[in-house]
Amino acid sequence: MRLEGKRAIVTGAGSGFGAGIARRFLAEGAMVMVADINEEAARGVAEEFGGIAHHADVADGASVDAMIARGIEVMGGIDILVNNAGVTHLPALMEDVTEADFDRVFAVNCKSIYLAARTLVPHMKAAKAGNILNISSTAGLSPRPRLNWYNASKGWVNTATKAMAVELAPSGIRVNALNPVAGETPLLKSFMGEDTPEMRAKFLATIPLGRFSTPEDMANAALYLCSDEASMVTGVCMEVDGGRCI
Repeated sequence: MRLEGKRAIVTGAGSGFGAGIARRFLAEGAMVMVADINEEAARGVAEEFGGIAHHADVADGASVDAMIARGIEVMGGIDILVNNAGVTHLPALMEDVTEADFDRVFAVNCKSIYLAARTLVPHMKAAKAGNILNISSTAGLSPRPRLNWYNASKGWVNTATKAMAVELAPSGIRVNALNPVAGETPLLKSFMGEDTPEMRAKFLATIPLGRFSTPEDMANAALYLCSDEASMVTGVCMEVDGGRCI
């Protein structure tokens, strides 16, 4: 029960890494709002594990405001925010990625963190405590070809994490990030372009431990960073990548 009494919002929690993190937080005693643009998926996770389902578009300011307002209303406050929701564009030459895809990647992966901070940080400052965890990617540390603008968006997340951490530390708010390698999530096919044994083998060859990251791997790391055990840890971009960035 390492999160007993904590109140958390996990975005993109209807599937993949977000669902794994939400499930682990619930098992460790936290109240969890399972937020996702796919309301049915959020409801499924919440009903199975006991969380609070909420429909949210993290790229829309009004939707983010409503999510945080409901979290405060239903849970009595928010101690932890996991900015997990993310998207990518299909593998392509950088000049061939459409403007619409570029805008969507940066709206969901980057602007969402700003929108949430704009609304939630004043509440955390008033409480003189809080914990924000941004889900980044090894793509922001060791970019893969043909995923240029996705790589760049995750590099932004890493820099934003450190900038947020140093500014918010005097207010008792910790900010960290996780950098997973590609995992068994709905985004995997988008990263690879096609899900074939050959493409999987090509990806796995770049990971020294020889496997993709799993929602459980991410949940374990998120649990540590969001628990009081990491009370002296802020501004860290932790690699959960099987050695990919070595």
